[in-house]
Amino acid sequence: MTPKPRARDLGIPFEGTPGKFNAITDVDGIEVGYATVIKGHSARTGVTIIHPRGKHSYDPVFAGWFPLNGNGEMTGTAWIDEGGFLEGPIGITNTHNVGIVRDAIIHWQARNNALFQMWSCPVVAETADGWLNDMNGFHVKPGHVVTALETAQTGALAEGNVGGGTGMICYEYKGGTGTSSRLLPDKFGAYTIGVLVQANFGRRSQLTVAGVPIGQHLTEDSVWTHGENPFREQGSIIIIIATDAPLLPHQLKRLAKRASLGLARTGGMAGNGSGDIFLAFSTANPGVARPSTPQADIKMLPNESMDALFWATTYATEEAIINALVAAETMTGRNKLTVKSMPHEPLRQVLKQYNRLLEK
Repeated sequence: MTPKPRARDLGIPFEGTPGKFNAITDVDGIEVGYATVIKGHSARTGVTIIHPRGKHSYDPVFAGWFPLNGNGEMTGTAWIDEGGFLEGPIGITNTHNVGIVRDAIIHWQARNNALFQMWSCPVVAETADGWLNDMNGFHVKPGHVVTALETAQTGALAEGNVGGGTGMICYEYKGGTGTSSRLLPDKFGAYTIGVLVQANFGRRSQLTVAGVPIGQHLTEDSVWTHGENPFREQGSIIIIIATDAPLLPHQLKRLAKRASLGLARTGGMAGNGSGDIFLAFSTANPGVARPSTPQADIKMLPNESMDALFWATTYATEEAIINALVAAETMTGRNKLTVKSMPHEPLRQVLKQYNRLLEK
């Protein structure tokens, strides 16, 4: 089976150097699992799981989060603000299945003796797939969550219509799950930044690829606007940022904010109806949450050393969104709505008009 092309395979130019897999899993130890639910005419949904240190490690990671626009949900963030740690797997699903995913994660933690404390406040985020999926059908079941938790893996990841991204729409094309990474050069610490997005936002007229106003050229098959600019946006995006750089919670919140810039580079502007919520965590400083001595030794970067990480986050976020669009496939779902995939060759031709295409 021929692998799906990714954005770089189409000749789209991006800033920065990706890791081996150009995925969040380029950060050592991270595992990602999916459960995809496609049944009948109206079930088009799923769940994505991210294990920050792998499914067999229950050591918390420093974390920080940022809501660019809060018309959405990410559970567990009060404790991240208060305690500074993310204490378990991250779940991403659709809006009406957040509770089911949260409860299933807790059950899985309890069964596997994976609770850091007596209680658990899992991070579960959502975007609304109610156009292609019947959200009120509650098609994500606890067993799907367990499947995603237990089959999570490192290495190359599927993108597009998978996991929580199964029924999502982005810039009025089929959207969904996307990922990317950046490697910093040795002079900036040789750290890795990895990003995973669940993209479900934007109007066609906004779509920008490599600085080119693609959405103003490729107006066909726009689900709602026919390529016109309604000066209104609805939809959401969840962005998860991982790094092995030794950052403290307040620095990770700063990193999460930079996902806003990667979103903007693709044309997103965080409308009133959009839930744009971002979380960043660091796999550095293992064992700090439960030190073996009364005091813990912590490594951290000075703020003056964070610029390269800011840039890497911005660029990886941009590419992860475009990867989601490139990978997603045309889907027909609830009420016989069909959402087309982004056409690869017309995209290349518009990029070529602007001298922004890297020839294969």
